[in-house]
Amino acid sequence: MKNKLIMLVCGFISMGAAAKETITIATVNNGDMITMKELSSDFTSQNPDIDLKWVTLEENILRQRVTTDVATKGGQYDVMTIGTYEVPIWGKQNWLKELDNLGENYDLDDLIPAIRSGLTINDKLYAAPFYGESSMVMYRTDLMEKAGLTMPKAPTWDFIRKAAKAMTDKKEGVYGLCLRGKAGWGENVALITSMANSFGARWFDENWKPQFNTPEWENTLQYYVDVMKESGPAGSSANGFNENLALFQTGKCGIWIDATVAGAFVTNKKDSEVADKVGFALAPDNGLGKRGNWLWSWTLAVPASSKKPDAAMKFISWATSKEYTQLVADKKGWAKVPPGTRKSLYSNQKYMDAAPFAQITLDSIQSADPKNPTVKPVPYVGIQFVAIPEFQGIGTAVGQQFSAALTGQMTVKQALSTSQHLVERTMRKARYPK
Repeated sequence: MKNKLIMLVCGFISMGAAAKETITIATVNNGDMITMKELSSDFTSQNPDIDLKWVTLEENILRQRVTTDVATKGGQYDVMTIGTYEVPIWGKQNWLKELDNLGENYDLDDLIPAIRSGLTINDKLYAAPFYGESSMVMYRTDLMEKAGLTMPKAPTWDFIRKAAKAMTDKKEGVYGLCLRGKAGWGENVALITSMANSFGARWFDENWKPQFNTPEWENTLQYYVDVMKESGPAGSSANGFNENLALFQTGKCGIWIDATVAGAFVTNKKDSEVADKVGFALAPDNGLGKRGNWLWSWTLAVPASSKKPDAAMKFISWATSKEYTQLVADKKGWAKVPPGTRKSLYSNQKYMDAAPFAQITLDSIQSADPKNPTVKPVPYVGIQFVAIPEFQGIGTAVGQQFSAALTGQMTVKQALSTSQHLVERTMRKARYPK
């Protein structure tokens, strides 16, 4: 009898252990995602039957790992952090599960339309936005004043160059301008493509012919290389978002043009030495009708290969909900909540008062037009990327040429000529136009 009782108890314990699921979450090492991991005990306390395993990676490595896994149906991850580029392409390939179980209180209609539309195929949501962003100018108000200049709300690229030069003091370790230089389609290519749009350049003409051999692209890349030589930090070809964030927070940058999500980090007194000396402006333009701002959302999605989709959707619902926003506000302050995804956040006066970058973020997101990203017509959708499967490969290859031009390993003309040939070859192999 005693042995039977022991076996019965062990059986119950075994059943309980078997009922507990572990979901693996692949995410990027950005500040907002690190906060998500830190606060995830709130989720596990509400869902004691679910354990979380985290895989946190640098942006380029994350993209490589999740792309390989989802394409091969590897099943390593249950929740993937992917972006606005991947979602529609992977959704159409049936590589992602539809998010049809986010709960009655999720309030899909509260998602900002510009963000939600990029994650939707045939009215079905394939990823939930964790944060949304455009890009903007962040600058040191004290250095701008010292230079005798005033930053316009809507600056031009000419003004940025003039101001960056005036703010540079290399002997003191202060650089007038920090821009992404690290090679990668989501790193330097995102920044330079957004710039190129405002210079009148485009990746392809209406017949999918690459356009790197045009004056508009030469003007874009030459400006980028020249301004970084004049006013940028040494070793800038190794700098992506996180590296430039660290430079700006430690007072080494006069102007930084990058993701609007950085507003919360550069104004956080705990981490930023210049928190009370930061101003914001719209991304620059050249008077051609297009500003150099992008549109992006880091999202959470469930790969089709996941064996635990219900638990994964529970986590995604928690991490992208209004309740999570309130949790971050309670623990970290309103200025640090993930921005750019919900309309209700921008009607919340507590947030608007706490976040001096909030209105510029919203204006930048709403003004971005992925369907008409350039001055001249194009056959593609996307602002800082081209929404075709081949873009990851050609974007990375072109990014390497841009980086080589920045370091002086090749001239601007050589970088663009090589990019033209690389992209032409890939597009021929892929049989464009289709």
